[in-house]
Amino acid sequence: MSQSKLLTLGHSPDPDDAFMFYALAEDKIDTKGWRFEHILQDIQTLNERATRGELHISAISIHAYAHVLDRYALLPCGASMGDGYGPMLIVRRGTPLPDCSDLDAVRGWLRSRTIAVPGKMTSAFLALGLFMGESRNVVVPFDEIFGVVTTGVADVGLIIHEGQLTYSRDGFDKVIDLGEWWKNETGLPLPLGGNVIRKDLSVSERSAINEVLRESIRYGLEHRAAGVAHAMPLARGMDTELADRFIGMYVNEFTLDYGDVGRRAIREFLGRAHQAGLIPAPVELEFVK
Repeated sequence: MSQSKLLTLGHSPDPDDAFMFYALAEDKIDTKGWRFEHILQDIQTLNERATRGELHISAISIHAYAHVLDRYALLPCGASMGDGYGPMLIVRRGTPLPDCSDLDAVRGWLRSRTIAVPGKMTSAFLALGLFMGESRNVVVPFDEIFGVVTTGVADVGLIIHEGQLTYSRDGFDKVIDLGEWWKNETGLPLPLGGNVIRKDLSVSERSAINEVLRESIRYGLEHRAAGVAHAMPLARGMDTELADRFIGMYVNEFTLDYGDVGRRAIREFLGRAHQAGLIPAPVELEFVK
């Protein structure tokens, strides 16, 4: 394959992904002859496209990765890990809640409620399943979850992205943070998202492309203010300070490389999911080297 080939690169229209690929989008680094077409779509759509192998490189939920092992390998860079924080269950402010320190009480309370979820292939949904087993849920685009909880279409919302920082400001109360629960349960960060690359690219091509993408992340971390400014058009109601905080939650040392802890977290997450019958088969991780 010629290194002048255009590669499709899917990522979500969020400030953390925009920050990650700032250097690529603004031609700040040497791409070694590769060209990238940035395709911005919500994570559930990217998950679905990955099942069809449509994009060369894509952001993906770690949950969804378990369903595309035949088509894609994990890149060691690009991780979104919730280290003691992550997807949250929220309700309208003032909703009577159980004792939220009693997890069995929380589970029992949730089982009698309808939960708005941002897609059944998201890692947030898999974490919910690991926390409580089956739930009564309705799938809603992630940016509409606050709305359906406000109107009463759903009793509870499973929120991802910047909602984790804005829910209180916007009139909601937290029931439980699933990233915090997972950390207490396992001692590990919660693996939410990663980047995958198609296996029809050769081993050497995958390695070379990984180096370019890793350099983009490194450049952003080293030129933080410029990277945050680039991401602000996708910051959905956040000021620069809040957007910078959100980016820091999900673009950090784990994003440069999962490392041993990150790899162990994925194995634990997907291993428990298989044991619970939430994914179809055991997952043997295949990382690009």
